Amino acid sequence: MMSYAIIGFGKIGQALAHAFARQNIDVTVASRRPPEAWASLARAIGPSVVAASLRDAVEADTIILAVPFDEHRAVAKALPSWNGKTVIDAMNTLVPLEALDGLPSSAFVAQAFPGAKVVKAFNHLIAATLATDPVVAGGHRVVFLSSDDEDATAPVAALAKQLGFAPVALGKFNEGGALVHASGGVWGKLIFKDVFKKEP
Repeated sequence: MMSYAIIGFGKIGQALAHAFARQNIDVTVASRRPPEAWASLARAIGPSVVAASLRDAVEADTIILAVPFDEHRAVAKALPSWNGKTVIDAMNTLVPLEALDGLPSSAFVAQAFPGAKVVKAFNHLIAATLATDPVVAGGHRVVFLSSDDEDATAPVAALAKQLGFAPVALGKFNEGGALVHASGGVWGKLIFKDVFKKEP
């Protein structure tokens, strides 16, 4: 059975924890602070949300990055190799392109996680929207996915569906994925768009 962890317990991390709790899917959550400091907050979200140390959280099969962008390298150092792991990049940044070696932000993030399958997802919705039930008025709130690893997209799409979202794959980071990346200080066209997919 697939195991999940959210790294980061700010607004986005908590919003994602709510999404897991709604479906009663077990998820481990880690923060920069020791778990004892915020374990009660995690418990209040739901019994399936468990506070843990970073070291324990990175044992999960699928890890969602919900930390400030400049902290992703510190998370990457928690494991010597990320082989076999899926890393979901839910972060946004307005760092200039030259600071990212001219790469889309998720491609830049992927460099820090050798061996991992990296997928951009859950980053285009604001936290308040992400925290609410994605099943609304006969439709499902859309989650956009992009990855340079085609095999990685399907399991993340399956997770998004489990959480009640409608996954829409945009292709590679520098193709359709550019619509959900910031570039040269400008947000991608689909960032902060609240899109629904109607039930057939």
